[in-house]
Amino acid sequence: MRSATAAAATGEVRPGLPRWFEVPAAALGLLLLSPLLLMIAVAVRLSSRGPILFRQERVGRGGRPFVMLKFRSMRMHAGGAQITRSGDPRITAVGRLLRKTKLDELPELWNVLRGDMSLVGPRPEVPRFVDLGDPSWQTVLAVRPGLTDPVTLSLRNEEELLAKASGDPEEYYRNVLQPRKLRGYAVYLHGRSWWTDVKVLAKTMVAVLLSRHSSAPSPENPLCLKSS
Repeated sequence: MRSATAAAATGEVRPGLPRWFEVPAAALGLLLLSPLLLMIAVAVRLSSRGPILFRQERVGRGGRPFVMLKFRSMRMHAGGAQITRSGDPRITAVGRLLRKTKLDELPELWNVLRGDMSLVGPRPEVPRFVDLGDPSWQTVLAVRPGLTDPVTLSLRNEEELLAKASGDPEEYYRNVLQPRKLRGYAVYLHGRSWWTDVKVLAKTMVAVLLSRHSSAPSPENPLCLKSS
């Protein structure tokens, strides 16, 4: 097996968890979590008018668009920016809890089952923030996007970071957070393996249970890979 250093030197993207593992794992997850999914669906329905699920186009492997599913956490027809900060008035009371615990993302297991996403991989982005001609994006889009990854773990409180940013939060995201995300994704993809992906899944479950947060990116922490 080639080393992560050699993979990074050649720009090689290494495979993670195989599909023969992800498909039954996602199906089992949906089955075991079905009572929780039902309770969340009822809570979302009672919290405000609108559909239970939120559907949004994201960019997947090879630049192909797909529709990602989440539990709806915002009021319908609220409009506004696609970047969401903590304290956003569009978010419902139930939605705030779902977003804080990341339970709003559980329907993405269906996207994993369909083959749109993987359990572990770079988080899928909305089309307006993706540059298909950028080599960094070409590296990221060489694999299926995922439910979680090391960079996402380190930025679990991204909405709080955006709320604290001075100036336009969308510009802060585009010029500060996203470039660091892309570099972090590249580091992860060049060194990943099925075992590292298993460890990321385990760390994700711990982070959700303990509600761990991250610190803002800094010159000393350019890849946003360290949790606090």
